[in-house]
Amino acid sequence: MSTHHDELDRWVDAHFDEELRFLQALVQVPTDTPPGNNAPHADRTAELLMGFGFDAEKHAVPDAEVKKHGLESITNLVVRRQYGTGKTIALNAHGDVVPPGEGWTRDPYGGEIVNGKLYGRASAVSKCDFATFTFATRAIESLKASLKGGVELHFTYDEEFGGELGPGWLLSQGLTKPDLLIAAGFSYQVVTGHNGCLQLEVTVHGKMGHAAVPDTAVDALQAATRILNALYHQNMLFKQVTSQVLGITHPYLNVGVIQGGTNTNVVPGKVVLKLDRRMIPEENPTEVETALRKLIADAVAESKGVTIEVKRLLLAHPLKPLAGNQPLVDALCAHASSVFGEPIEASGTPLYTDARLYCERGIPAVLYGCGPRTVLESNAKRADEHIDIEDLRRATKVVARSLFDLLR
Repeated sequence: MSTHHDELDRWVDAHFDEELRFLQALVQVPTDTPPGNNAPHADRTAELLMGFGFDAEKHAVPDAEVKKHGLESITNLVVRRQYGTGKTIALNAHGDVVPPGEGWTRDPYGGEIVNGKLYGRASAVSKCDFATFTFATRAIESLKASLKGGVELHFTYDEEFGGELGPGWLLSQGLTKPDLLIAAGFSYQVVTGHNGCLQLEVTVHGKMGHAAVPDTAVDALQAATRILNALYHQNMLFKQVTSQVLGITHPYLNVGVIQGGTNTNVVPGKVVLKLDRRMIPEENPTEVETALRKLIADAVAESKGVTIEVKRLLLAHPLKPLAGNQPLVDALCAHASSVFGEPIEASGTPLYTDARLYCERGIPAVLYGCGPRTVLESNAKRADEHIDIEDLRRATKVVARSLFDLLR
């Protein structure tokens, strides 16, 4: 290991208690989405960053845009650290998160540290990487070495609803255009590809009527059941399709919401289904959506009196590796392998992330950050979400070393 890498590791160790306090403070400000009132967390983050000498630009998304997406407030943060002429490396993590739900044995907003684990909603996804990326940047600056290029911290608040008002908004407004991106990770693998996601809302219209005279009605639930049967049959067929990306298996589909009916003695006249179709990197999103809409329409084609509406809720394209990502992959894999003491290779993940928004604009990206071997181990988006604090320490060292090498 080089002397500089030793110095970076020592700086991270010396400031690790401070890093933990920073993360605890971030966890203690709720960012439940919905309802999506995320501006207070951005304000608190900017305040904490100012204590490190980092001036965070606040970019508030117009209120009308936020409300149109069903959220309350979004303020995205950008911190720019320029060291010289060269490439700009962006580090992106999101602060919005799903509500805690039930089953917690710890305060979801306590940031408690128990037996080497820090508990709290968003501790693993992905406020932990607010800390990883901030302290890795501080670590490379502590060396006062001659560096080329710069670092940008992008702390955004729209990942749960697709990212268009988070990184997507920063990029579309011309507020940033980095050369490379490291996005928040969910495990200590180096991720170069991930699934895409198509979410549809299907409204099935029949005709409401009294259950005592069902022939006067058109049962929307019966028609919706035909759609469900078609979808679940297709889900079985997806298992015959195999992705070539390590870490990704096959396409799949989930029906997450079913709403309908008014009372037990009333034939339901309207049923709403919300479904989530995960696309492997090899699939074409346009073809996937066309096929899925046809499958739904065909399922009720012979249902007299039934009409359907299909509304797209989200289209997140798969992340496909861009040719320019190799320096990121090489640096992160080498240092992760060294710090963790085991081989760390590039792989894919079945999740979808904001990183795709950068790649769609030609910015090579990888995912890496604080996390265990697998997402499941962190209880991400489940009760008692947590991180192992040693994973946070090691991830910070890996990112600091990689940034130093890439900017040297």
